[in-house]
Amino acid sequence: MELLSFLRYRNKSDRALAVSIHNIFGFYPKNIELYNLAFTHKSMSTKTTSGYAISNERLEYLGDAILSSVVAEFLFKKFPTRQEGFLTEMRSKIVSRASLNKLSMKFGFDNLIHYSKKNEHSKSKSMGGNAFEAFTGALFLDFDYDFAYEVIVNRVIRLHINLEELEKSESNYKSRILEWAQREKHHVVFNQVDVKGTGYERLYYIQVTIDEKEYATAADHSIKGAEQLAAEKTWLMMNEISDQ
Repeated sequence: MELLSFLRYRNKSDRALAVSIHNIFGFYPKNIELYNLAFTHKSMSTKTTSGYAISNERLEYLGDAILSSVVAEFLFKKFPTRQEGFLTEMRSKIVSRASLNKLSMKFGFDNLIHYSKKNEHSKSKSMGGNAFEAFTGALFLDFDYDFAYEVIVNRVIRLHINLEELEKSESNYKSRILEWAQREKHHVVFNQVDVKGTGYERLYYIQVTIDEKEYATAADHSIKGAEQLAAEKTWLMMNEISDQ
């Protein structure tokens, strides 16, 4: 690393994080604090004087939207003759919690995330995937959408995601939940709770309820996509509860 790059970071831990990011994604952060925040789990959150908890959850929210847009644009360009249903399903598979969790493990995010060691339950199965989304949010804020697109496409999708295998894989979490509910006699509803934006920027918000208890909510540019994302989050929540 050049001397000027070293001088950009205040301390040893900042420099170590910057080197890790460069080794994985090929760039040095400009604002390292964004990435420190991206790898701060809510179990390690600190509160401001106004009572606001500081963790990676807000960056995770932003990164979820950016990642979905990047993957949608990539697939649209990659498959110019495929229909909306195929593109939606492929995007859901790429941005699924299971997929992001695997990527985070491959990138060694488990060694970068700061979480409370006092309670092992704080280390949830989705912690890595959540951190990946938060990292994407930090990347977008640190640079811009175009730079985030290049990093995600060239350093993540092209190198670490086999699109042919992914196309053949089965990841219909909505079907899994409905089959489970029918077998175990539970009542599941996918509720559209909100719609934001217009035209191509419109986002549909879907919430899953099981026996009138609210579980996960997710947003996507199609109702079908939002249902799949909400179903996946709900499925993982159910598995985490059963493991406790």
